[in-house]
Amino acid sequence: MAELRLPLPADGPLEPPPAWEDLRRECPVAPVRLPSGDEATLLTRYDDVRTLLSDPRFARPTAEDGAARLAPEGAGGPVVDGELQDVVPDRGEGHQRWRRQVGKYFTAKRMTALRPAITERAEALVDGMVEQGQPAELKAAFGFPLPVYVICTILGVPAEDSDRFSHWSDAFLNVSRWTKEESAAAYEEFDAYMSRHLAHVRERPGDDMLSMLIADQPDVTDAWLLRTGMGLLVAGHETTANAIGKTVAMLLADRELWERLLAEPELVRTTVDEALRLDVNLGFGLRRYLTEDVEVGGSVLPRGATVVCALSAANRDAATFEEPDRMLLSRSPNPHLAFGAGPHACLGQSLARTELQVALEVLLRRLPTLRLAVPVGELRRVEGLLVGGLSEVPVTW
Repeated sequence: MAELRLPLPADGPLEPPPAWEDLRRECPVAPVRLPSGDEATLLTRYDDVRTLLSDPRFARPTAEDGAARLAPEGAGGPVVDGELQDVVPDRGEGHQRWRRQVGKYFTAKRMTALRPAITERAEALVDGMVEQGQPAELKAAFGFPLPVYVICTILGVPAEDSDRFSHWSDAFLNVSRWTKEESAAAYEEFDAYMSRHLAHVRERPGDDMLSMLIADQPDVTDAWLLRTGMGLLVAGHETTANAIGKTVAMLLADRELWERLLAEPELVRTTVDEALRLDVNLGFGLRRYLTEDVEVGGSVLPRGATVVCALSAANRDAATFEEPDRMLLSRSPNPHLAFGAGPHACLGQSLARTELQVALEVLLRRLPTLRLAVPVGELRRVEGLLVGGLSEVPVTW
């Protein structure tokens, strides 16, 4: 087999790389070259990916591990390089303690309480789209502003600063758009902004997450809170913003899917998870650094190896999912791996599902005649973004 390089080529913006099926069948544990030029091992079968992600011995690489680098020349700054772990541990008991502390905020009760405000914001964004007229760019007008508003609400920062958060998020996550110096400058700006904000929160606490963490641990350091805030921004903004655009594009690419949702809006919840499962643009995959030898898929991977778990490929494994390449709006159960698995599964997945559900509910209700304004083949993927996405989603109605 010819040398594999990430990202793997695909026939269209919403189509899976043909290599996935071949790899799952013939070479599920395959050598691959990353955008940095470093070599790693790519896993594409569902069982292998889930097993490795669920193994508490292995975590995302840190700067000290000597793992294969994902980004060239340090692009993407501390998020890509794994430097946040100096304050927020990414493995062991320290990591689990951090998850327990932050996870207190993401309860079902709190997500239910947030839903009316998210709906109100989505309605206002649609009002803006209608006022500006068609065609519209769904990501810019709706997909990005909605989750950044939610993150600003959770962190207790003014919604009018959302453009700054969008810039910082992209600078932390894009491995080709920004230089190492630009990413570092964005981190310094974010650090300064959040430091000022934390001083304000300590003086005048509210009902946001940072206030809650300070109330729970009066001696918590600003460095810990800063890294937590950055983690939430990175995990909770760019990923959901892109997921909204990709989900709507998938549904509009096959008009029958959109029409069925209009007729059966109760399917929105299962549709969201099915769109997450079918998403071919989840980024390069989740890296794991092996601190000891491990057997995966019949192969022994040596200590010191870097493994890339291809979530999107695993989510289309016919050994786990019936009709894996077909979008079944009522699919249930749906044990997809879009949010990862095991001790590092996404803490904010209930929030992400809530945002995606609200986005679909509002668009279906307010813009039932929504259509793509360009042929599906003209949609373009974002280059270099760790979490994957479409650069634009032009729509009309």
